[in-house]
Amino acid sequence: METKASAKTVRVAPRKARLVIDLIRGKDVREAQAILMFTPRAASPIILKVLNSAIANAEHNDNMNPENLYVKEAFINEGVRIKRLLPRAKGQGDIIKKRTSHVTVVVAERE
Repeated sequence: METKASAKTVRVAPRKARLVIDLIRGKDVREAQAILMFTPRAASPIILKVLNSAIANAEHNDNMNPENLYVKEAFINEGVRIKRLLPRAKGQGDIIKKRTSHVTVVVAERE
C-alpha cells in the first residue's frame, strides 16, 4: 500500500529541485527527513514539507505505521512558466522565464 502527497506550482526551478529529490529516493523516511534538514538548497524545505505531508497522509488516512515507511517514489515535474519582461536598449525587452515545479512524494510500508 502506498500514499502520496504533492505540491503544485512551487517557485523553484525543476532542475535545481531534482538535485535535492535524488538524495532521498528509496531511503527510509526518518533518514530522508534528516538529509533534507541538513541540505543547504532552496528546494530542501519545500520537499521536506511534502514528505511530512505524505507521512501524515499515510498515518491518518491509511493507518500505516510511520516507523516502517520509506520513500517509494519522489519526482519533480515542470510547472507553468511565469514570464517577465526585462527592459533592454532601443525599446526592446528580454523575456525572463521564472520556472515552477510540481513536487510529488510517494511513501510505502516496508514488508
